[in-house]
Amino acid sequence: MLHAPMAEPRSTSLDALQAMRGPDSGELFRALVETIVDYAIFMLDVHGNVASWNAGAARLKGYTADEIIGRHFSAFYPQVDIDAGKCEMELEVALRDGRFEDEGWRVRKDGTEFWANVVITAVRDKLGVPVGFAKVTRDLTERKRTEDERALRLAAEHANATKDQFLAMLGHELRNPLAPIVTALQLIKMRGDGTSSREHEIIERQVTHMMNLVDDLLDVSRIASGKIELRITQLDVRDAVTKAIEIAMPLFESAGHHFAVEVGDEPVIVEGDDARLTQVFTNLLTNAAKYTPPGGHVVLTLRAAGDLAIVEVRDDGKGIEPDLLPRVFDLFVQGRQDVDRPAGGLGLGLTLVRSLVERHGGQVEAHSPGAGHGSAFTVKLPIVTAPSRRATTSTTTDSHAARTGKRVLLVDDNDDARLLLADYLGTVGHEVMTAADGVRALELVAELAPELAILDIGLPVMDGYELARRLRELAPATKLIAVTGYGQRSDQERTREAGFDRHMVKPVDLRRLMKSIEELTGDPE
Repeated sequence: MLHAPMAEPRSTSLDALQAMRGPDSGELFRALVETIVDYAIFMLDVHGNVASWNAGAARLKGYTADEIIGRHFSAFYPQVDIDAGKCEMELEVALRDGRFEDEGWRVRKDGTEFWANVVITAVRDKLGVPVGFAKVTRDLTERKRTEDERALRLAAEHANATKDQFLAMLGHELRNPLAPIVTALQLIKMRGDGTSSREHEIIERQVTHMMNLVDDLLDVSRIASGKIELRITQLDVRDAVTKAIEIAMPLFESAGHHFAVEVGDEPVIVEGDDARLTQVFTNLLTNAAKYTPPGGHVVLTLRAAGDLAIVEVRDDGKGIEPDLLPRVFDLFVQGRQDVDRPAGGLGLGLTLVRSLVERHGGQVEAHSPGAGHGSAFTVKLPIVTAPSRRATTSTTTDSHAARTGKRVLLVDDNDDARLLLADYLGTVGHEVMTAADGVRALELVAELAPELAILDIGLPVMDGYELARRLRELAPATKLIAVTGYGQRSDQERTREAGFDRHMVKPVDLRRLMKSIEELTGDPE
């Protein structure tokens, strides 16, 4: 504990200053200091005891002159600084260098802390003998708070950007090995007799599950950062519900669930993104399937109530515990699972549901009587009261046969992905040239002039963007398709700027790829 030495007489330092300035200037100086209220300006004797006290010091530190004069200035410092010898160090520096300046926490009479800028100046008489110190203190707490908040905001933004970058890279790295697996499964189906082995079905189901996890991770990141864009049209909610049922039905069938649908005959028109609303209802249905024991019941209802379209998914499954119910839509929150985690997942599905529904101007609610008593999720979307005439969408029959005779350049450094896709393209009649990097690809272009090039983006030596630019210079008529594990909006914009005609995310659906090839290389009508 630091003990302040006995105070010198109050007048010592001020009298020395006055003697240096003369009688008139000394009084004027004293009057000026006493009237300043925005700064704490006071004198310390040579031992560090307070020798004078102005109105600003009283306002800032909370002490009256009678309470503080004669006490050591360590009274204004946190205990940790006192124990570290900070007060003595400041006076030593001021004596050695003439002044000392610092910013840090200081303590008021009532114990509260404030952030202060402190300047201590050594005062000497005409002979150069130290007679004390002049100390000026400013309260910078508000500035400090603003700076700290800005630093925290920048740190959060940086962390968020780093997270987005990591998730994008994670999606790319996970999709790369998934791509040849999916392609191989699709080839097995196409070349088979229409049936698939139980082993193939298991592989396909697990790969699809992994792809969904990757997509959920990226969707959560995009929604949280405001980077997701909705393609808004007027649509019949029944269409989105039907698509969601088709996706979820295998889960109900495999678990032996009793699934019922209650949907009216009249259109229920809303403004929304068809794919995203389908995703909402699919997540609710798959969630019900995961948390409902085999043989349980799941019911989906759709009805119009006033100006709202109401979709409800009810089940008699595990239900939701009361303490979990208020947080069920929060990120990574899941109900209790057994050690083997039969339901799986990352706790992202319901977070996506809430985010997407709110982006559509709607709301989603969860209800459950408790654990073991089932649950119900209700989505409410605003109905369009005067729907515009809806464009009809023609459905074409899937075709695996592309227009034959096209020269296709395939560039991918993943050997399995490149060989499998080349094998398939060859079986449907294309002349396929392959390369594992951009240098070899450019050599092939000069030799064979491909009509279409399918390029991976993450290539060695020369990335897909640079390769696309070179191809545009060498063969302007060549159509370009980017096939990559990166699928965010910024990635699509970058491929478009590089000259690509299509952007496809791994694993690529072969039907969609064939359709793109036909659209890009087909003869004009």
